[in-house]
Formats: sequence, C-alpha cells, structure tokens
Amino acid sequence: MSLLKDWREFAYSHDDRTQEGQRFWIDYFQQEKAVYEQILSTPDEPVSGTVAELAEKFNMELTYFVGYLDGINDSLKTPNPIEEMDENTVVSLDYDKEKLYYNMVGARAEWLYNLEQWDNLLTPERRKELYREQKSSTTVVKPPKIGRNDPCPCGSGKKYKKCCGRN
Repeated sequence: MSLLKDWREFAYSHDDRTQEGQRFWIDYFQQEKAVYEQILSTPDEPVSGTVAELAEKFNMELTYFVGYLDGINDSLKTPNPIEEMDENTVVSLDYDKEKLYYNMVGARAEWLYNLEQWDNLLTPERRKELYREQKSSTTVVKPPKIGRNDPCPCGSGKKYKKCCGRN
C-alpha cells in the first residue's frame, strides 16, 4: 500500500465530529502550521530530500508528513509523485508563493494564509487580489432571468413564452 493511501485511510478514519477526531485534526494542523512557518521563512532555499529525511527534519511522524505533502503538492512548481512515493522517494518543497496562498484561501485554511511570514513574501495588496480571485472563482453567478414577454434568447424573434419558454 502506498504512503498516500495509508495517510488518507488513517486521516479520514478520524471523524471531526468526535472529540478524538477533533484532537487528531487540531494536532495535525498545528504540525502543518509549524512546517509552513519554517518554509515560508526561508523562501529562497527550496527544501528537498527523501520523505523520511524531511519528516525527521520537520519533526513530524512520517504519516503526518505525507499528509502535508498531499496538501502542498498542487502548489509546487513541480509536483511530487505522491501517488507512488515511499519513504525513500526524493521530494521537493519548491512552491509557487502565489499559487500556495491562493490554494490556502481555497482550502479555507485561515491559520495558514494569515501567517505573518506572508508579509515578507507578498504585498498586502497582492494578497487581497489573490484572496478576491479565489473567492470569486467559486462564486456562482446566475444569468439574468428571462421574462415571459422578452425576446427569446435563441434568436427566433418570437417572445420567449411562444418559443423556448413553452412547457
């Protein structure tokens, strides 16, 4: 079984509606936050190494670190082969800072996109732009309602009620 599959089975077996599940997720998110604080503090030094080495470097259990890799993978300049990695697979944490911020907003990870380390990476204006872009990308905009007596949008020249608006 792959490390990623192990992580997903382990993590999603913890129901966040139970006390035990809530403790698990709080613990995981605190560890995740600590790793982000470290890598965002040194943005010019992309971190790489084997999965096991990096888990040890960031003081995380291997399983938890795989969860971290799963979360950051879409924000990396070159995604890691997380589907088939094992503990000896070399991975890189070379992230695209704008993509990472955007994805954190999308994940509603306020404890991550509000880290003070972002102050040195992106201007407040750019962070607001990325925040707005992400939020508007998930907003559903309904087209204006067609009135019964309006011209039909199909271009027939008939009233909507006499054309496409028929039941």
